Amino acid sequence: MFQPHSQLSIQTKPLAIQEPSALMHVDPNNSFGAARDEMHNGGLSKAESAVNNSKKLQDELQTLGFKIKQHEDNIKYLKTQKDNLDGSILDLQVTLGKYCSSSIPTMENEALSKSRSENETVEQILKYEKSAAAILCQLKIRHGSQASHLTLAKDVLGIVATLGKVDDENLSRLFSEYLGLETMMAIVCKTYEGVKTLETYDFEGGINKHSGLHGLGSSIGRHLDGRFHIICLEHLRAYAGDFVADDPQRRLDLLKPRLPNGECPPGFLGFAVNMINVDSANILCLTSSGCGLRETLFYNLFSRLQVYRTRAEMLLALPCITDGALSLDGGMIKTAGVFSLGSREDVEVRFPKSSGSNLPLEYFETEKELAEVNWKRDKVEEDIQREQSLLNHINYTFRIKKQAFIKYLADSSPYGIQQQIPGERERLTQR
Repeated sequence: MFQPHSQLSIQTKPLAIQEPSALMHVDPNNSFGAARDEMHNGGLSKAESAVNNSKKLQDELQTLGFKIKQHEDNIKYLKTQKDNLDGSILDLQVTLGKYCSSSIPTMENEALSKSRSENETVEQILKYEKSAAAILCQLKIRHGSQASHLTLAKDVLGIVATLGKVDDENLSRLFSEYLGLETMMAIVCKTYEGVKTLETYDFEGGINKHSGLHGLGSSIGRHLDGRFHIICLEHLRAYAGDFVADDPQRRLDLLKPRLPNGECPPGFLGFAVNMINVDSANILCLTSSGCGLRETLFYNLFSRLQVYRTRAEMLLALPCITDGALSLDGGMIKTAGVFSLGSREDVEVRFPKSSGSNLPLEYFETEKELAEVNWKRDKVEEDIQREQSLLNHINYTFRIKKQAFIKYLADSSPYGIQQQIPGERERLTQR
């Protein structure tokens, strides 16, 4: 029977509730293994990177080593060429000596006449005491043959008036008047580097009076006044045509002028550029392209200037005069359409007179060959210097790279880099 006041006894079992931290419990041994795997993977990545970087440095050193070998081989080859050319020069000099020994009296007379004529030209230049040409002449007088070795003058070939000769006194006067005093006293340099040594400037663009020709003039008590002309051979446009065959003087093979009827004008004597006689040493191989004075200096000064016997014959030839003309009796056409009238002007600085030569043609051919061989030797010497400069630069780069490589190997040793590339340190650092 049901009893309303009786208490119900309900047996309940408490639930076991776990803390959240208990669910996150991990075995200490498993935790250490994961950390170890992570460290292992990171170390392996660094080792691989070290190996790659080392390989890159190794490849750079090998490339530089190949270039060093290449330049060393080039220098060896060029020095062999130079030795062969030195032998050829000696043989040619012996040949010239044989010609000279058989013509000693004639050559002595020629040398005396040549010296007298050149000295007269220099004396005229020295009258213009404060000119660049006179100062340069003083330098050569005081230092003799050693002047050509001085930094200031080693690239200077000479003064226009001293670099050519003519067979006739009247022609000398005509050519000097046509060119004018400033051009006759212009200084001729082989390269622009030589031009730059003759005059230097300060930071504001003013002339440095203590260097170059200005400094030289001050040192001998002759201060350089006014402007002066410098002619740079390597910057001149050289004659590009043919030369007269078998001509020791290498005269230019220029087409003779023709009148409308096809005939050569009466009284035409030739072109001024071919009437200048050039010393054998200056006939060829003065510029890097192998050109001489005639096709550079004198072709630019005279171009196709024509020479006639008389003024009347020159005027009759007007239709075929393109670059000016002269006549032996004083006529002058500066350029086509520009006439120079009035009395003749006497320019004291003139070309020396040529002395005749009785030497055989073979002598001049040998001289020409000697000049060519000397030019080739100079070019080979320049090539050797250039190759040596490149070799020095690459050797320096190789040393720097080698030091970096050795340091990298040492710094990378904790990652086993030396084991990854066995023997590389020893092989690449032996040079």
